[in-house]
Amino acid sequence: MVAAMNLKHIALLVLTTLLSVSQVCAQQYLRIGTGGTAGTYYPVGVLVASVVSRPGKIVATAQSSNGSLGNVISVSSGSQESGFCQADVASWAYDGTGIFAGKPRLSTLRLIANLYPESIQIVVKKGMGIKTVADLRGKRVALDEPGSGTLISARQVLTAYGLTESDLQPEYIKPSQAGDKLKAGTLDAFFFTGGAPAKAISDLVAIGIELLPIDGPQAQHMRKASPFLIADTIAADTYPGIAATPTLSVGAQWVTRDTVDAELVYQATKSLYSTAGQQALAQGHVKGRYITLANAVQGAGIPYHPGALRFYKEVGALK
Repeated sequence: MVAAMNLKHIALLVLTTLLSVSQVCAQQYLRIGTGGTAGTYYPVGVLVASVVSRPGKIVATAQSSNGSLGNVISVSSGSQESGFCQADVASWAYDGTGIFAGKPRLSTLRLIANLYPESIQIVVKKGMGIKTVADLRGKRVALDEPGSGTLISARQVLTAYGLTESDLQPEYIKPSQAGDKLKAGTLDAFFFTGGAPAKAISDLVAIGIELLPIDGPQAQHMRKASPFLIADTIAADTYPGIAATPTLSVGAQWVTRDTVDAELVYQATKSLYSTAGQQALAQGHVKGRYITLANAVQGAGIPYHPGALRFYKEVGALK
């Protein structure tokens, strides 16, 4: 009887130990909603996923998506653990303002990090006589798909220049598709909001393209309407042969949901800003050089996730 009780005690102890070990070693998954594969979100997302993944502990994966708007909705609904989005979109979603006015607030959104500046870029084919945004009237212009941050930015730009979508021949397609149509001569221009250089634009340099400026009173009007927009310049030869172009940019941010495990977010944030992580980011993509601890805590329009906040306080980035 005593032997049987001892065996039961040992079995229970072994089972408890195995359960504890499995909990400690449990592998967690972190999906990152990005954007189209020809944009900037996707390659940066792949890079970020590789940096924060830890064999046997965290498996992070970048997933192609429609972009900012689609990502905040998916993250808020629980369809994915995290995603990239424009700072203004995150703020509007959380506050129920801007494009979310009159809609339910996505109050569960939380910030992991501000990443890098996204430039509003308007690509036109040379020789079309299009020199300003106002010249887009009546032209065939791609504005990106519904759910994208680019479509939101395009509408802001058009409004500032006194245009509406009905003044154009609009198409709602991804920049990669827009590039193909520009090459074929069946499109005159397209909008893209993202880090420069972007593959969707770089691939078109050989056919002869230009970037339209966004400056003057129109840019000032846009900045007054949205505090997240800042004056920016796409440097000369960012795309070979294209001169420096004034524009506006908005922060690209990595967001999650309040119910995502705090330890998971803490470890992911810690890995992102580790020495090894910073080296990998700087070497992996032009915009990876902007993903620094100093930039991480800039332009927050929504609350930080507790896991990220814990890390930033530990390293003194936030008080």
